[in-house]
Amino acid sequence: MSTEKSNRCQWCLKDDLYKAYHDNEWGKPLHDDTKLFEMLILEGAQAGLSWHTILIRRQNYAKAYDQWDYEKIAQYKQEKVDALLQDSGIIRNKLKVNASISNAQAFIRVRKEFGTFDNYIWSFTDGKTIDNKPKTLEDVPATSELSDTISKDLKKRGFKFVGSTICYAYMQAIGIVNDHILDCDFRE
Repeated sequence: MSTEKSNRCQWCLKDDLYKAYHDNEWGKPLHDDTKLFEMLILEGAQAGLSWHTILIRRQNYAKAYDQWDYEKIAQYKQEKVDALLQDSGIIRNKLKVNASISNAQAFIRVRKEFGTFDNYIWSFTDGKTIDNKPKTLEDVPATSELSDTISKDLKKRGFKFVGSTICYAYMQAIGIVNDHILDCDFRE
């Protein structure tokens, strides 16, 4: 008898890349600032697109954005912006590219205030994961009061592409929210 986990949330069944992301990352608490920054930028890049569209470009993003070195990204000049806008490996949207730079600058300011971005973002839940225990995909919301609150606070701090829907997806991605359906083998 196989011990391989096979029950998954329905949204990830499209391909192996989606399954790997679901199985190994989504909904699992993340506390590394570089990874938290990566996910913030990728979730913002997703605006108006599918997560799969971003996920298949994830390695290209890492290369284009100096392996998510937010200190470097915060210093990007117009020459680098122009190069990013010509990079076919990422989404070439001027607003999103510029937002990644201003978000790196805001990220650094938050780190200075809170010690780490991790301290800041997890303070909204006192370091605890919210487990919504959804029975079906239809039970998973697109936003919540908490995503509204985080969105407002991030915007106040100068972040862009951080509306409530993006914030909720970010909360799922970094494990602040666990929205794995109840019969998913990857619930923790």
